[in-house]
Order: sequence, then structure tokens, then C-alpha cells
Amino acid sequence: MLNKKFIGLSSILFVMIVWGSSYPVTKIIINDVAPLTLAFCRCSVGAVTLLLTFFITKDKPIRAYLIGVPWPYIIFMGLSGVTCFYTLFNLSAQMTSASVGSLIQGFIPVCIALFAAVFLKEKLSAVQVIGIIASLIGVMLIGFLSSDNNTDTRNSITGNLLMIVAVVSWAAYTIMSKKAAHFNPLLITSLSTLVGSACLLPAAIFENRYTGWPVIHLNSWLVILYLGAVSSGICYFLYSKSLRLLTASQVGNFANLDPVVGLLISLIFLNEHINILQIAGAVLVLGGIVLSTRRSQLAN
Repeated sequence: MLNKKFIGLSSILFVMIVWGSSYPVTKIIINDVAPLTLAFCRCSVGAVTLLLTFFITKDKPIRAYLIGVPWPYIIFMGLSGVTCFYTLFNLSAQMTSASVGSLIQGFIPVCIALFAAVFLKEKLSAVQVIGIIASLIGVMLIGFLSSDNNTDTRNSITGNLLMIVAVVSWAAYTIMSKKAAHFNPLLITSLSTLVGSACLLPAAIFENRYTGWPVIHLNSWLVILYLGAVSSGICYFLYSKSLRLLTASQVGNFANLDPVVGLLISLIFLNEHINILQIAGAVLVLGGIVLSTRRSQLAN
């Protein structure tokens, strides 16, 4: 029988590979499915997957789980980590390359560490401060001080800026989820994803107000199912499971794989390239992630 540590390590490795692939995979269909429509479809699939997982795994009546549920936290999490994050994430994917977007997305652990210091009063060591500064410089190099010859520079910078705001939005979601950590994590995540998806529906309807709801082809639906059911559904469940089987530090260290996976997929499968300034920025971001998350890890 497999031991718990092996199961936990296998689970978190799978999660980071999938999450690392999410930006390049989104890039594949973002020109076929409008960004807000894609966000709604993806998050709705994720919400259904999470709710089904909750109903299958629950060990007591639903009423018992709902006692004292922090609805203000859930609404904030739904708006920040679902509605805002995936709207900005998909809009960014329309404007910038998958490799650059993945590297900026890798700034998430650093932003979380910074937010934790400000809002949760967690102390930062000198090494963590150096890591945050290095990552900030790296993001500036990747997103603003280098240009992509294959795309419009103004669009690229706008897309990079949207991705940075998305990172901030996810960090806010994570801080709030930490405050609700004493409740059932699967239930909280399911409800917040459902709230965020519901808020995306009016935006998707408005986006298609002149053309009507689009015809989504089979290949695009397969990508949406992967992003929704696997990336936003199964991976949330496996992530919460790995947190029970491993220490927070062990789980957090795997977050460093996220931008690496995204970058490799972009370079190998999408035939993208990065210039020397972006390589230097990537080194700073990845090095900053390692330094800034050494002591304290918060969930992705």
C-alpha cells in the first residue's frame, strides 16, 4: 500500500504541472472563445466538479457543514479569486505571450508572502525581503523593459499589466481563504467558485450581446473541460488533500514549479521565444520565489 507521503508528493506534483500548463493551454483557445465567456464556462465546470466532489466525500448532513459558514469571506473569495482573476487572466492571454504570462503568474507566491506580511502581520526575514525585491525587478524586466517582436508592444504591456493585477487578485483570495481555513476547505472553495461563476454570467452575456451565444467547437470544449474540471476542480481537491498529507513547507516548495512548467510548455509546444532581458527577469523571479517563500508558505 502506498504511504501517505508518496501520495501527497504525487498529488502536489500533478497539481503544479496542471496549474503550470493553464496559461499556455488558455492561450490555445483564447482567440476562439471570448475571454469572459471562457472564464464563465471554465469556472462553471470547476464549480460543478468541486460540488460533486464535496457531495461524494461528505461524511455528515449538508446542514451541519453550513452552520456558521462565513458568507462575506466566500463572496470576497468568489469575486477576487474567480471573477476578477479569471477575467484578467483570460484578457491577458489575448494580449501577451504564454511564456511571459506564465513567468508573471509565477510571481504569485511572492505576492502572497508580501500580502501576508501586510494583512496577516507575518514577519519577513531579510532573505525574504531580498527575494521580493528580486522578483519585482524580474517582473519589470519580463513585462515592461523587454519587447516581443512578434506582438504589438502596447498590447503586450497591457496584457502583462493585466496579469500582474490578476496575481494581486489571487493573492487577496489566498489571504482571505487563510482566514476561513478553519472551515471545510472543499466546501468553502466550492461555494466561492460557484459565487464567482455566477458573477461571470452577466459579463459573458454582455460580451455576446450583439452576436448571441457563440458556437463552441469540440476541441475548445475539451480544453474548457481540462481547465475547468482538472485545473479548477480536481486540482483544488488534490491540493487540499496534499496539505493534509504533507507539511505546508513541502507543499509550498512545489509552487516554484508553476512558472517553470508554463515556460517550458510555451517554448516547446507553442514555439515561442524569450529574449535575454526576459531570461534575466525569469532568473530573478524564480530566484526571488525561492528566497521569499523559504520560511512561510501560503496556499496557491
